[in-house]
Amino acid sequence: MEALMEVLSALKPEIDFEREKELIDEGLLESFDVITLIAEIEEQFGIEIPAEEIVPENFNSAEGIWNLCERIKGEE
Repeated sequence: MEALMEVLSALKPEIDFEREKELIDEGLLESFDVITLIAEIEEQFGIEIPAEEIVPENFNSAEGIWNLCERIKGEE
């Protein structure tokens, strides 16, 4: 989770990712941010995020993003 927090903080240092639970719903992360984040996560964690997993629920919070990464790693 620490590595993910570093990726998130590098992307948007002004956001408190530990507190925010509606990153997409509140417009804190926009579509370009999500695309950039996906590329960083895939490179950092050596996983591939399938298109069907790119939904707001999976990117609304750091916890949601972490759960997505863990689920994908478990499937590989």
